[in-house]
Amino acid sequence: MSEFLSALRSGFGFLTTIPVGITMEGIEKLMKHIYLFPVVGSVIGLLLAGAGYASSMLFPPFLTSFIVIISIYYLTGFNHIDGLADFGDGVAAHGSREKKIAAMRDTSVGTGGLIFCMIAILGLFASLFSIADMDKTLLPYALIAAETCAKQSMVTVAAFGRAIHKGFGATTVDNTRMSDLISGLFFSGVVCYLVLGISGIGALIVSQSAGLLVLNTANRHFGGVSGDIVGASNEVGRLAALLFIGGSIWMQ
Repeated sequence: MSEFLSALRSGFGFLTTIPVGITMEGIEKLMKHIYLFPVVGSVIGLLLAGAGYASSMLFPPFLTSFIVIISIYYLTGFNHIDGLADFGDGVAAHGSREKKIAAMRDTSVGTGGLIFCMIAILGLFASLFSIADMDKTLLPYALIAAETCAKQSMVTVAAFGRAIHKGFGATTVDNTRMSDLISGLFFSGVVCYLVLGISGIGALIVSQSAGLLVLNTANRHFGGVSGDIVGASNEVGRLAALLFIGGSIWMQ
């Protein structure tokens, strides 16, 4: 039980900006319980749901969307969107796989990374605005589902991916087993169904498909995945889930 609780605490230290304290020993325990990623995601979603609900009661949809986006990155930090930027730079780079990997690992942000991040932020704003404008009572539930889906996308990519170099990303990939994937999917499915019903399951399916698209793109361009790509799948998974939820509301 103590190892489980230590892994869970490290999950919050690893995936959020919450100052819970984090050690290498804790990270090692977390790597034995990768299925906890969506558990942490669901708690993040609950916190974001509170921010989304409060802001939707006080402000119009466009301002609510802005506040929620700020809350997302205040709570989760910039590591994952930095991974998306690096992923974009690598995909946009011309030449061999080695040159693409070098571009991805470059600390400066290029045009590809900038465009990927702009699309992600604009997509987040559009989907959040759509949900808040059409049915603001569903916004908190959408945020819970989306953040759970985002963290499950990381598990999905890590489960099927092959590490291309050493680092936290390689540690995550090497330690993610099919049992972690199945456990995470089961937990995520329960959460998504409880908060949104069939639409929640649809959001989970779409988000995991988006994560697999990230994986496929990474395999074609880099021959495998890194921590940046696992982080990028978090951003893409969240966006895919919210776009699906917003589209479902519009169709209804």
